[in-house]
Amino acid sequence: MRTVCVCMVLTALVVGGCATGKGESYSRAGFNFATLDKVAVLEVAGAVRGDAVKNQIGDFFAMELLKRGYTPVERSQVQALLKEQEFQASGITSDLDAAKAGNILNVPAVMLINIPTYKEEMNMTAKIVDVQDGSVLWLGSGSGSTGKTFSTFLGAAAGAAAGAVVAGGDTRDRVAGGVIGGVLGGVAGQALSPQQAEQVQKLIKKVCESMPPRMPGVG
Repeated sequence: MRTVCVCMVLTALVVGGCATGKGESYSRAGFNFATLDKVAVLEVAGAVRGDAVKNQIGDFFAMELLKRGYTPVERSQVQALLKEQEFQASGITSDLDAAKAGNILNVPAVMLINIPTYKEEMNMTAKIVDVQDGSVLWLGSGSGSTGKTFSTFLGAAAGAAAGAVVAGGDTRDRVAGGVIGGVLGGVAGQALSPQQAEQVQKLIKKVCESMPPRMPGVG
């Protein structure tokens, strides 16, 4: 019975992991976005951990900027340049701090990404800040599935089953325990799995759906 229950839960997660994200965004009326020849992806803050994940999320946003005619400066390059100037991007607490970093990078605008929740569901906001005065030019937000529960359950179940076989224990008990432990422990800090990356990229597309193009007819 326990094995059947685990299979039913995994099946439900396969269906639930495909949930479509939702997003919306707003831009400053009357601003000439053609003046933004470069946008630096400054930081990815919040619940995500590790440069591998942050750089991957930053790259997804850079792709959306490229689609709309902007020239993005990727996060990994931004971090290296700021480190040379002894400026800690992780210490940015306001849009004015972001503007200071943008001046160091010699770009007209910077992008800040915040992910306050990154569990089974992910919430995110992103904004483009004018380096001249620290004002917000564009702001987007969205929420959706990360695919994290699905991959966590599968990994926990597979690992627990393998361990039970080696140890000669009850596979059903080990699988059930592994699944529970995997969910409670989470996988924060690891690189995005292919499924997680797919879900996160879909959500970013939703967030950036109405981002204004740099030039009319682009995007």
